[in-house]
Amino acid sequence: MCGIIGYIGDKQAQSILLNCLRRLEYRGYDSCGIAVAANAIEVYKDEVRVEALGKASPQFDGTVGIGHTRWATHGEPSQANAHPHLDCTGNIAVVHNGVISNFQALKQQLTSEGHNFVSETDTEVIPHLIEKYYDGNLEKAVEAALRDVEGSYAIIVLMKGESKLITARKDSPLIIGVGDRESFIASDVPAILDYTDRVIYLEDGDIGVVTQGNIKIRRDDKEVAWAEDKILWSVEEAQKAGYEHFMLKEIHEQPKVIRNTLGEYTRDTEPVIDLAGMRDTGIASMLMLAAGTSYNAALIGKYIMEELLRIPVRVEIASEFNYYSYIPARTVAIAITQSGETADTLKAMKRLKEVRGRVIAITNVVGSTATRLANQTVYTRAGPEISVAATKTFVAQLMVLYWLAMAYSKADARRLAALLMELRQLPSKVQQVLDNEAEIMEQAKYLAKYENVFFIGRGINYPVALEGALKLKEISYIHAEGLAGGEIKHHTLAVLSHKTPVIALLARDNTYEAMLTNIKEIKARGAPVIVVAEEGDGAIEELVDSVITLPRVDTLFSPVVNVVALQLLAYYTARERGCSIDFPRNLAKSVTVE
Repeated sequence: MCGIIGYIGDKQAQSILLNCLRRLEYRGYDSCGIAVAANAIEVYKDEVRVEALGKASPQFDGTVGIGHTRWATHGEPSQANAHPHLDCTGNIAVVHNGVISNFQALKQQLTSEGHNFVSETDTEVIPHLIEKYYDGNLEKAVEAALRDVEGSYAIIVLMKGESKLITARKDSPLIIGVGDRESFIASDVPAILDYTDRVIYLEDGDIGVVTQGNIKIRRDDKEVAWAEDKILWSVEEAQKAGYEHFMLKEIHEQPKVIRNTLGEYTRDTEPVIDLAGMRDTGIASMLMLAAGTSYNAALIGKYIMEELLRIPVRVEIASEFNYYSYIPARTVAIAITQSGETADTLKAMKRLKEVRGRVIAITNVVGSTATRLANQTVYTRAGPEISVAATKTFVAQLMVLYWLAMAYSKADARRLAALLMELRQLPSKVQQVLDNEAEIMEQAKYLAKYENVFFIGRGINYPVALEGALKLKEISYIHAEGLAGGEIKHHTLAVLSHKTPVIALLARDNTYEAMLTNIKEIKARGAPVIVVAEEGDGAIEELVDSVITLPRVDTLFSPVVNVVALQLLAYYTARERGCSIDFPRNLAKSVTVE
């Protein structure tokens, strides 16, 4: 989940490294550091954010260097544990994203051979292994070191006196950016958008040798040809554009994201892609796999698919699925991952492929690992999402799920036509929610004084309650739980009081009366209730403390308008509490470790 960057060219490396690291902070930000090579390897690192590092760092001269922004796995955030890490001689520097699972055994062996370690990290074994195997050929030493390593890694290696960078990847994302007489190595595309839009996506097992004017990639001891892709995102899309935070900007981009994603996959009423061969043969059941916010999207997808396709859908948390002993062969699965690099989801995809499963990936990142593992990929076209909290990518995932379900729907023609019309009206409906921002801001000011909040929903809005709770706890640090409305009487009523507000999602569907009963039960225990309900439901105002009013939509699409309101509620609550909204503590955007 860390961010790594390397640069080699004819410009001074330090300022470029620092600028790229700022773009990568969504991957981790508890500490950071840089190393620049000239007559010696100069390193500066600390337990600070990149901006502070840049202000405090001495000036290093050199046109080749590496950098790192950390999300701690082994060892607490500290100056000693920050990357880059050096070997005993100080001539070899390494930055690393991933986890070395056998580092303890390697460390013990290297220590017995006379190597001295100064950090608690797993990464530090890598430069010591390279030093051990170095006999004048850096590339061969890196290859030998990696043969000893078990686990996941994306690394960049810098050595004194060598005008090149060595890079390698296994189960962690890595790209090479191609510039004019300069090259970049990075964890992700946003890092290098200021400098180039030409990239090479490295595959698992690749080892690259990058010089100012040449790129060589080896795999399985053979040099391989590499393809250059052009990034369609712009620098402007990865900037705040006048908004106070990336999260607020990305929430407000959602009408555009809905139009872009639907526009990508609609040709009148004909699907551009074929859902796992369903057009010809049909499928009897489906599996969905995801983690975090994408898992909540998958839960909503279950309701959508079961209603419109009339097939059973099973939704699994990818990290749990990976430890099931039995996986049915030939399973049709949809894997949802914003980054395309989510470690748990990728592992699940590989397990399915091993038993001849067919996997469709829904992701936002062209060229990501998920796209290369999947039999078929559907892109969400949300553009770069910088804030750690996922907002527009979640809504874009829902758009893909809606469209896939409608393309193969078993609903009658009249129902399908009505749904299609509403689907195309969703951008304007979401804009109405955004236009109601001031009302939601007032509710957030009220909510910000509490330390425990519950969200309840039923039917297709139960997963929205889960997502609302996830967003609130993620960025405001308020303890929040999402619950199915019917479950509160089995446990949660025991903890409700005037100190525990409840956000209730009230939909005009077959769950309406049951939700009203739940709300009355909650009010009888003295808990404040804020209801999220469609306009025109005047009766509810007499039962609850306050109402967030949303435009009317078909219940099938209610998760979209509801979740946008809850995103704004979480954002303004966190803002009222003075939290670090784009970079919440202890979290990172792309979860590339298990």
